[in-house]
Amino acid sequence: MKQILFLAGLPFVFAGCQSTGSLSGSAPEETTDGEGMVETVVSYELDGLVFESTIVHEADVDEPVPGILMVPNWMGPTESSLEKAKAVAEEGWAVMMVDMYGVEVRPADSEEAAEAAGFVRADRSLMRARLGKAHEVLLQRDDIPLIRERLAAIGFCFGGGTVLEYARSGADLDAVVSFHGDLVSPTLESDSGQVQSVVLVLHGADDPYVPQEDVAAFREAMLATEADWTLVQFGNAVHSFTDPQANAPGQAMYDPVVAERAFEFMEELLEELWED
Repeated sequence: MKQILFLAGLPFVFAGCQSTGSLSGSAPEETTDGEGMVETVVSYELDGLVFESTIVHEADVDEPVPGILMVPNWMGPTESSLEKAKAVAEEGWAVMMVDMYGVEVRPADSEEAAEAAGFVRADRSLMRARLGKAHEVLLQRDDIPLIRERLAAIGFCFGGGTVLEYARSGADLDAVVSFHGDLVSPTLESDSGQVQSVVLVLHGADDPYVPQEDVAAFREAMLATEADWTLVQFGNAVHSFTDPQANAPGQAMYDPVVAERAFEFMEELLEELWED
């Protein structure tokens, strides 16, 4: 069965159950799909581990475009996350789907995903370093049509918390956008003042996994800074509202209307920051 996510008013089709399928490590470095999108698989090392992220952009790009680091949910690099990266790239951006686990870790189910994400969450320095390495690798690619002065990071669930954590490291990005992501951190209060990026948090007001106590803690920490930040809470929305595979009523549930609105918030922000 296929499900449809509306992204900026356009239907974005996901094949059912793809969220548990890992990307093959044997893929060629660069391919072009049947819809005019270039996929470049990039391998790199950090602390003795091999990581494999994928950069996508439109094939007919004839001049440099802004870049986006996209951190998937706790399932890591999957075919459905790659399709989401492509949908974002259709806005005229180059998008790197970031591998936060290393090629040896590809969760097959939610139990394995919880273990993999928990390992990274438990070490915030490690989390920052892994996304920072992907950032560095993206900037070093001379085969990608990229405006290196125009970069953002976006993330979903685990990925949303990851990009916020990276922002608190003082990362040199124009913006970070969290979709139903974690809002708290062991160093939330002490490190929020280091944020240099514009921050946009898109949150389900009824999210049981990121409750209003976490929202209040995040808000208080950000109010104590001079950062440019926005928090949007969507009424009657729970966790994973952008994920067509989410189907746990009252807990994690796809909401196409809220998903469309959330992506429009992201697009409006990035277009504002990157307008010529």
